[in-house]
Amino acid sequence: MSILQAIELLKNQKWVDLSHSVSAEIPYFPAFKPIQSKVLFTVEKDGFLASEYTIVSQYGTHLDAPVHFSVGKRMLDEIPVDEFVLPLIVIHREKEVAEDHDYRLTVEDILAFEAEYGQIPAGSFVAFASGWSERWHDVNRFYNKDENGQAHTPGWSLEALAFLHEKRHIAAIGHETLDTDSALDFVKNNDLVGERYWLSQNKFQVEVLSNLAELPATGGAIFIGVPKIKGAPGFNARVFAVIPA
Repeated sequence: MSILQAIELLKNQKWVDLSHSVSAEIPYFPAFKPIQSKVLFTVEKDGFLASEYTIVSQYGTHLDAPVHFSVGKRMLDEIPVDEFVLPLIVIHREKEVAEDHDYRLTVEDILAFEAEYGQIPAGSFVAFASGWSERWHDVNRFYNKDENGQAHTPGWSLEALAFLHEKRHIAAIGHETLDTDSALDFVKNNDLVGERYWLSQNKFQVEVLSNLAELPATGGAIFIGVPKIKGAPGFNARVFAVIPA
């Protein structure tokens, strides 16, 4: 099959946008600030429209480069472009998360997935579909804090991440929440141990994905678009999946 034929094949499949739109009103990591924008030139006055944006590297749907948590690992511009198109595996745990907001995706979840769909291929992108992106337009529900201010959000277990890296040799992971770890694990460990582990393997992740519930468990591909900013620890990303029509 030629490249042009492959493009034609892809165009006839279903395309799903996995990125949230960015604005100052969206949920964000509490140590950061919302995006700021300023119109510099207008068509009416200057003949063209141009704006200036001030945005933290980890904002909205974004890619975390390994250097984000691990000194000496790959920066955003050092990730080769062939890693931005990957086979897509989606582990659906929306029902479980709806019943337990502190849900942690485990090795047992992965093995149960493989019992149904087969072993996860090396080099894949594995996404944890929690259904959390449905809360996106309600900031309080997305943060999900109790009366004591403690957040309750799902995440990956450290054991699951180690299994995917050491036993399945996957390329990258993704999830719908702001962090890799569950909120309670962060409190327990006083650190994002899952995120730190994953990025220290010199592998990247994509956070705050959307619309994972629309995707099949297997058979799709993920495409990730990011700017090539020298030395960046990550950046906002436009991410989409192509799945069988």
